[in-house]
Amino acid sequence: MNSEFAFIETIRRRFSLSKIGDDCAVLPKDSKTDLVITSDLLVEDIDFRFDWTTPEFLGHKALAVSLSDVAAMGAKPVWAMLSIGIPETIWKTDFVEKFYDGWFGLAKKYDVELVGGDVSKTPDKIVIDSIAAGLVRKNKAVLRSGAKAGDLIFVTGSLGGAAAGLTLLENGVRYDAAANTWQRNLLLKQLSPLPQIHAAQDLNEKNLATAMVDISDGLSSDLAHLCHASKVGAEIFAEKIPLHKNLRAIGKSFDENLDCALNGGEDFELLFTVNPKKKFQFENELKNYNFSHIGEMTANVETIELISDKKSSILEPKGFRHF
Repeated sequence: MNSEFAFIETIRRRFSLSKIGDDCAVLPKDSKTDLVITSDLLVEDIDFRFDWTTPEFLGHKALAVSLSDVAAMGAKPVWAMLSIGIPETIWKTDFVEKFYDGWFGLAKKYDVELVGGDVSKTPDKIVIDSIAAGLVRKNKAVLRSGAKAGDLIFVTGSLGGAAAGLTLLENGVRYDAAANTWQRNLLLKQLSPLPQIHAAQDLNEKNLATAMVDISDGLSSDLAHLCHASKVGAEIFAEKIPLHKNLRAIGKSFDENLDCALNGGEDFELLFTVNPKKKFQFENELKNYNFSHIGEMTANVETIELISDKKSSILEPKGFRHF
């Protein structure tokens, strides 16, 4: 067992857990609606560093990562629960109040209600457990397993910004002291991401997405998750991958910027597939969104080909892993 994904797969098979495998669990609610629910854990010095962020940014991100999972199912977020473990030295400051200011700032944007949670003391690190739930039409949650060979592959927004923001933080750049607009833009992609709630709901309501996942671990890894679940392969084109506009300002090569987009993670954009027969409908009914067509699904099961300068190579999943 060499990764958390292998561990989850082992537990899923060992105990026959049919509801595990997507961004959220899908549970029946009533005759017209299903409930989707997700849980995320943020641990200090693993998922964030105290000196890199602010309490407001951290509160925002704690909710954003869970709302992004809800979005990936095509659902409307409705409520959330939040538990936080705080060292006593932090508890005595105004950190917690500012943290909740950031959390509620994002919750208000999407009309999400806080319905419970817990607060506890930890020895020396901050630990956050975020749970979010949403509603979706009966049997209409968008799963990772619905893609077919020939389906078109799209992503929302741009990629690589969060990874570049992380690089800036590692090099000592902080948001409050950032000298340039491009630095602040990249730092915000890392510190204060926005889940793609509205785009996901429109894709679902118009029955356009055959499969979907949020880009949290990196395009290479999340596309691999989708291929595994759908039992298909993929072919994507390097030149079609939408790189964040500020990546060039860092002064790296195209290949280095492409690596940020493929393997960096935490962009919290959406990766989804569309039946080619619905391409005309997709382009006309969702033309106000920033979508990029980057490739198509293939019958070459769980093999991802990256085409660059008309040359093909196998793209291995190299996104974020805890273990």
